[in-house]
Amino acid sequence: MYAHLGIRYESTDFTDGHGMSRPADLVQGTLDLLILKILALEALHGWAIGQRLKQMSGDILQVSDGSLYPALHKLEQEGWIEAEWKPTENNRRAKFYSLTRSGKRQLAKETESWSRLAGAISMVVTLPEV
Repeated sequence: MYAHLGIRYESTDFTDGHGMSRPADLVQGTLDLLILKILALEALHGWAIGQRLKQMSGDILQVSDGSLYPALHKLEQEGWIEAEWKPTENNRRAKFYSLTRSGKRQLAKETESWSRLAGAISMVVTLPEV
């Protein structure tokens, strides 16, 4: 497991072995996209968002509280999600997050960008080696 901006996943490290690291904005943008997608499915509180990410990724992706809550705050400031205090299934009070109309538009844009980027990366990494 490797940690990058609080996202942990089973994978190889995003370094080239010479200290060159992955672009941080790519990882942060990916977290934003994942949160928006999860909230497009249903309104959830913060802990449940982290659990749903882990579950939906087959236990491959995990996000730390130290990354999740600042990302939620940022998305709320952008107007892409909104929060409402409600009781949880355990009758505890929690902040439930849901996608706004603006968030749905942003999710569509981010999904399109991610698809283009993932396709381009796939084209390069699947080139036959000589």
